[in-house]
Amino acid sequence: MRSISKKGNGGYQLNRSHENPPATAHDAESRWGSFSYKNDVTGYLGYEQYNLCAYSEVRPDKEGLGTHIEHVEPKSLNPHRTFDYSNLVLSALSDVDLKTQSAADVFGGHAKGSNYDPAQFISCLRPGCSNHFVYLSDGRIEPAIGLSVLDKERVKYTIDLLNLNCDYLVNKRKNWLNELDALIDDHIANNQSLECLAAVDLIPINNSLSPFFTATRQRFSHIAETILATQCPELL
Repeated sequence: MRSISKKGNGGYQLNRSHENPPATAHDAESRWGSFSYKNDVTGYLGYEQYNLCAYSEVRPDKEGLGTHIEHVEPKSLNPHRTFDYSNLVLSALSDVDLKTQSAADVFGGHAKGSNYDPAQFISCLRPGCSNHFVYLSDGRIEPAIGLSVLDKERVKYTIDLLNLNCDYLVNKRKNWLNELDALIDDHIANNQSLECLAAVDLIPINNSLSPFFTATRQRFSHIAETILATQCPELL
C-alpha cells in the first residue's frame, strides 16, 4: 500500500459542500448520492494517486475496471467528513463491476464498506504506511518483518478488511512479480542495467505509475530507493 500525499482540494463544489457538512448518516448518504461533481473529484484523486487504486495498487484503467470515491473514514460513522477531501481516495471497482466480480474477489473500499476501526486500520494516507507490508513471491501481502505484535495485528486487520489477499489480487501480483523476476534474471545474465529496468516501472509516465508500485519498489530494494531519491523524491 503506497502512502498518498494529498495534492489538490477536490474542487470548488466539494469544498462548498464541506462548508455545511451533513450532521447524520442519513443526511450524508442522501447528500453524497445527489452530489453531481464526483467526476471532478475523481480527476483530482486519480492525479494525486498516479492512477493507482489507493488500497490494492492495481491500475483500474489497465484491467478494464471502474473506480469509486472511497471515504477512508466511512461517512456513516463520521458524516461531517463526507465532503472532506482529506478523507477521500480513489479505490478500484465501480458499482457496475460489482455485478460481474465474484463476491469473494471484491476488494478495496467496497470490501471495507462501513466497517472501520481507526485504532486498527492502517490508512494509505498515513506517511510510511508501505513499511508495514511485505509483498511475497506467491502474490500474497503480509505484515513486514520486525513489526511489533500490535502492528502485526493492525496489518492483518487492514489486509482482511480490504480483502487484499483475495484470489484476484494474489494472482495479479504473482504474475507481475514473476514477470519482473524473469526480467531481472535476464538483465543480470546479459550484464544489463538493473537501474534502467527499475526506472521503467518506478518513474511515472504521463503522471501514471505501473501497477503494484510498492511490490516493485521492494523487489529492487536499494536500487529503487536511489532512483526515487534522485529522479522522483515525491514518491518516497
